[in-house]
Amino acid sequence: MDIRYFIGVDVSKATLDWAVFDGKITVLQIQSANSPAAIRTTVKLIRALPYFTIAESVCCLEHTGIYCAHLLASLYKLELPIWLESSLQIKKAGGLQRGKSDTIDAVRIAEYAFRFRDKMGLWQPPRPILQKLATLSALRQRLLRVRQQLQQPIDEQQGFVEKSLQKQLAKNCQASLKAINADLASAEKQINTLIQSDERLKELFGWITSVPGVGDAIAAEVLVATNEFKAIRDPKKLACHAGVAPFEYRSGTSVRGKTRVSQHARLRLKSLFHLGAMSAIRMKGELKTYYERKVSEGKNKMLVLNAVRNKLIHRVCSVVHREQKYDKNYTSALA
Repeated sequence: MDIRYFIGVDVSKATLDWAVFDGKITVLQIQSANSPAAIRTTVKLIRALPYFTIAESVCCLEHTGIYCAHLLASLYKLELPIWLESSLQIKKAGGLQRGKSDTIDAVRIAEYAFRFRDKMGLWQPPRPILQKLATLSALRQRLLRVRQQLQQPIDEQQGFVEKSLQKQLAKNCQASLKAINADLASAEKQINTLIQSDERLKELFGWITSVPGVGDAIAAEVLVATNEFKAIRDPKKLACHAGVAPFEYRSGTSVRGKTRVSQHARLRLKSLFHLGAMSAIRMKGELKTYYERKVSEGKNKMLVLNAVRNKLIHRVCSVVHREQKYDKNYTSALA
């Protein structure tokens, strides 16, 4: 794919900074409002550049969550190729940098797209139903965090404060906790209804949740993170994305760091797989036996628990690949 124009966009809540790089110089720089109308107007200006064609251009931008929603929707509607990249990836690839502004960042993004054009990956929007699932799943996680913030201090204070005061504290939060629990139940009901209404989601959820230790919350987050396994299918890549895959830290004879997981991960996915692993080692089965055996051999508990998380990820990818539910009595043909 031969690219003539590399368009870098720095996204903020209110404004968008655009820079168009032709491989030698920045031929256009402009700022616009972060709105669909302003985006269409800016694209018209870019299209007026000499010899501009959609097929020979790409628009690169950082993943900034909800702030890039208007830009992604407008560019996709205009059929302009979109390259959605991690902000950390662009920052690390830029080398030593002095100074920072939205205008400079837009130029750096455009230059990044030019330098790494051989690694370009074009963005495709997830299905609308998956976007709804992502929103409801995020809402569910927020409600759980708020409930924990209210409930945990009350439970911890028990036995350390007067009984009358403890009852008063619990009573003060009773209405809030009741409302949060009602909202949580409503969100879970909407998630379940959404899953049952779509054959593909229903099928995928059936396969994924058949793995012991994997529940609806993990299944929803996995499908959102992998775009229904269209973006990520390799279990090793998914483990890396979830911050479960271990990496070596060694150099020569002097640097002998411990093998550890990377901190650059999808933390919500990592947290959910941690809860899934904790559940798996408590129920009777192969993973509980594996955990107890490794711990009895003197292995670090967190290291073994991370291995259990990795096994869950591999099993999830395996059932999706084989398109059938998990069979605890499955025996490999090679065995």
